[in-house]
Order: sequence, then C-alpha cells, then structure tokens
Amino acid sequence: MKLIETKDAVGHVLCHDITRIVPGVVKDAAFCKGHIVTKEDIPLLLSMGKEHLYVWEKREGILHEDEAAGILRDICLGQHMSASAPKEGKIEIRAEADGLLKVDTKRLDAVNALGEMMIATVHGNFPVHKGDKIAATRIIPLVIESEKMNRARSAAGESPILEILPFRHAKVGIVTTGSEVFKGRIEDAFGPAIRGKLGEYDTQIVGQSIVDDKREDIMNAIDAYVKQGADMVLCTGGMSVDPDDQTPGAIRDYGARIVSYGAPVLPGAMFLLAYYECKDRVVPILGLPGCVMYAKRTVFDLILPRVLAGEKLTREDISVYGEGGLCLSCPECHFPNCGFGK
Repeated sequence: MKLIETKDAVGHVLCHDITRIVPGVVKDAAFCKGHIVTKEDIPLLLSMGKEHLYVWEKREGILHEDEAAGILRDICLGQHMSASAPKEGKIEIRAEADGLLKVDTKRLDAVNALGEMMIATVHGNFPVHKGDKIAATRIIPLVIESEKMNRARSAAGESPILEILPFRHAKVGIVTTGSEVFKGRIEDAFGPAIRGKLGEYDTQIVGQSIVDDKREDIMNAIDAYVKQGADMVLCTGGMSVDPDDQTPGAIRDYGARIVSYGAPVLPGAMFLLAYYECKDRVVPILGLPGCVMYAKRTVFDLILPRVLAGEKLTREDISVYGEGGLCLSCPECHFPNCGFGK
C-alpha cells in the first residue's frame, strides 16, 4: 500500500476499513476495504480527521490485514465453530454447539509471542453454548510479510488450537451417605443441590440411594447403578477424614482407580475423583464433599462439565486448579465470568 493525501485519493482503492466514531451514537466502518474513493467522499473523510489515506498497492510477499486474520482464523478453527467475515481487520469465532472449550495454551502462546499478530480466546475447560463468542484474531499492522504468517502456521502445528468437545447425554446415579440422613434425623439436602447442577446439562438421574455410613452399603449402591448402565456415579457425604466417614474407602474397595483424593480448590478440598473400568466402558465416580449442598459454586462446577464432555482427567488436571481455585463467595455470583477455576 502507499500513503497519499486524501484530496488526491479520488479513484483509488482503500486497503483498510475506516471507522467513524460518534460517542454514544455509532462506531462502525464508514468506508470498507475495497471502496473506490469518490469526489463526494472527500469532505466526510476530512471531517473524520483523515488528511492522508493508505491505498492498496499489491506487492509480492505482503499480506493485507484481512488475509492475515484469515490465516490466524484457520489456525484456531476446529469442529463445531464458525467464523465471521473480516471487519476492521478482525475475525470473530463462535461456538456452533454446546460443549467444553479446550484451548491449547502452549501453542496459543507460541503464536502470540511472534509479535505483530494476536489471537484472544475465552478461558478453556469451561462450558460454551451455541452462538457464544470464543475467540478473535487480527494482526497489529495493516499489512504483514507472508513469511511471518508462515511462522505462525509453523508455531501452531497441524491441528486447530481450539476444540469444542460436545456434551454427551449421561445417566447419573446418586449415592447419598450419612447415618443422620439414612435414619431420618435430618432431611437430605444433597439431592436437591445435585439435581440443580445436573439440570444445567443433558443428564438423566437414574436414581438416588440413601445409605448408612457402612462401606458395604456404599459399595452395593455404587454397583447397582453401574449395573443399571449409569455413565457416572456421584457419592455425596462422608468425604472427610473422620472415622465415621467411609465413602473414600468404599470407592477404593469397590475397585475404582482413585485419581485424586483432595483438590486445591475451596470450596471443595475433600473432592475425590475415581474411575471404575467395566468391560464396555469406564465409569467416573465422584466423591462430593459437604460444601456442594450449600455453596453456590464449588469444585463440582469445575469438574462436572469436563466429565460430561468425555474427558478422562489426570491428577495433574486437578492439581493445576490451585491458581484461581479460591472462590471469593461474592454476594452476587457471576460465575463463570469471574476468576474461580481460572
């Protein structure tokens, strides 16, 4: 492109959008890339403070901002996503399905570290819904060398940086432990809280069993739901280290592989994640501490969408929640639009 005085621009092709801003009224492109400047355009351009204009002068090895943004878009775009047309050099990416957003942070950082280009995303490992904006791309200058964009492709690798794992329908069994509930001394508060959380997703509760604090009873209840074809079993209560709390031991004795007993998250430090391997499937078993029945948001809100998206979590997946793992229990909860779990 080349720089010319606006008064001499009649007949030339603009190489970028020109934004008109009227505070509180409008912020939009008054002239779009590709527009051929007319005599009538000159007064408006000058009133917008445009004494000079960049007009397109195509050169080998140089890419326009829209072309470069398209390369960054392609680096990001995975299944179940769509992208907007370029506008003012920016392309937006939106979800086309409800699911869990995964962001390859290492490769994203590698591209952004190259300079003169950017990809901004929302946080990964959180639910997104169809139509949600999840990322945007652009370059910083108006034009960029194609060689730099080739470096971006190389840093990103062959697979998309972004991925959406669609949520799957899940049948869920609930095992509630505690002699105080089993013997009718207090009313169960876990069931309503769990049903509310599960209601945010495509789940079917196959049943809730209330059992005494006995390992054999807990194991039998878990086994019954596994045999009914449950895709996930939630064990509520009995998760502390008190002598009467038998749930972690029962999950272990049942034969499930415990990934983590404990999480660097508050509320939810006594959370347990395990997997039981059947012949035809692997069933996640989650041990939920008492905070789940009274706190607005807990470790359960961080882990549930990942399990429902089919992720098989590791100990490291749990341990990295330490930074951001403290919920501030704000008077007005804005989760997930806050720092909890990020």
